[in-house]
Amino acid sequence: MNQILSVPSQVGLVLRAARKSAGLSQKALAARLGLSQNRLSELETSPGTLRVDQLLSVLAALGLELQVQPRGGAPVASGVADGPPSMPGPSGRMGPADPVEW
Repeated sequence: MNQILSVPSQVGLVLRAARKSAGLSQKALAARLGLSQNRLSELETSPGTLRVDQLLSVLAALGLELQVQPRGGAPVASGVADGPPSMPGPSGRMGPADPVEW
């Protein structure tokens, strides 16, 4: 799934579509994330309340990742963007294994 997002409301639509495509109910995905079904529903309908760490955790639970690219252009090649491609979290580990405070 490749999706271009320009406004926050599109995030919720993409999350919902990805969840359904994965065959997950809100309850099942919420359980994976340690959330209530109600909170996951809120995130899908009002994604403007998502912090970046929360968004990345939801994406990881759905087997997705965030990719940044110039508007109207191709994705930025690995190593071209400023800074390292990924940073360890507070635990020193890489990726979604770090706990997220909801």
